[in-house]
Amino acid sequence: MKTSTQTAPTDKIPLHKTETRKTEAQKAQMLKTLNVMRDAIASGLDKDLRSHSGMSGGNAYKMKRLIDSGKIEDNVFNRAAAYALATSETNACMGKIVAAPTAGASGVLPAVLVAAADLYNIDDGKIVDALFLTGEIGMRIAKEASLSGAECGCQAECGSAAAMAAAGMVFLMDGTYQQQENAAALALKSLLGLVCDPVAGLVEVPCVKRNATCTSVAITSANMSMAGIESVIPFDEVASAMKQIGKSMPVELRETAQGGCAATDTGSRINRSLGLKQRREDDSGTFVRD
Repeated sequence: MKTSTQTAPTDKIPLHKTETRKTEAQKAQMLKTLNVMRDAIASGLDKDLRSHSGMSGGNAYKMKRLIDSGKIEDNVFNRAAAYALATSETNACMGKIVAAPTAGASGVLPAVLVAAADLYNIDDGKIVDALFLTGEIGMRIAKEASLSGAECGCQAECGSAAAMAAAGMVFLMDGTYQQQENAAALALKSLLGLVCDPVAGLVEVPCVKRNATCTSVAITSANMSMAGIESVIPFDEVASAMKQIGKSMPVELRETAQGGCAATDTGSRINRSLGLKQRREDDSGTFVRD
């Protein structure tokens, strides 16, 4: 695949042009982070893994088993879905994960990058560089808007993770910085308005499976960007729009477990069965449990 020689603005230089900007110590630390991501995936593929609530565990194994059976293709979409389920289930079962950018959205980025690396034989050095790039994307979203579900809903968590993963995927395909940023815009734009509605206030339902579906948004966005399909709205403006949408969201849809899936008959029944108290926002803006 031919790599463009297009030059990005000086404050947004493509990382594959500036590897020397990172010290060996920084790269070594990022490699450790990558290994934690891989370990979380491996742990989550355990068929006997179960969360304390009983709502999570075993689904990553089922997805991987289906792939291994040959009934569905072992491609980056399906493998990433399995890996995202695995990491998210590891998180739900109190295992060690990398917040990327949050624990609730920890499955998306590792799944996309590790699945691509496994299938396309990408070396660790390039994945490490991709992680630095995705970190920059996450920092820009944090600066323009938020990474908090309690502030802006799940668009800020899984939406941001998908944007980061899309940019990282383009990096692995040797896309330009403009293509990386464009992929991030396409992914985030596709998830604007996504609410945070955890059943019983736990990062399990619908969070775990949402991580898996968001990998497809990330990969499709990366592929579109590599094809030359551009987001009409620039990345930073999409992030700003996310912030405004978050401000418009009622508190019930921002991690309080009072709306969306959490407020359904089934969600309410699960909450009662677990004996958990509802979260609410007090007058100071702090979330508490009644």
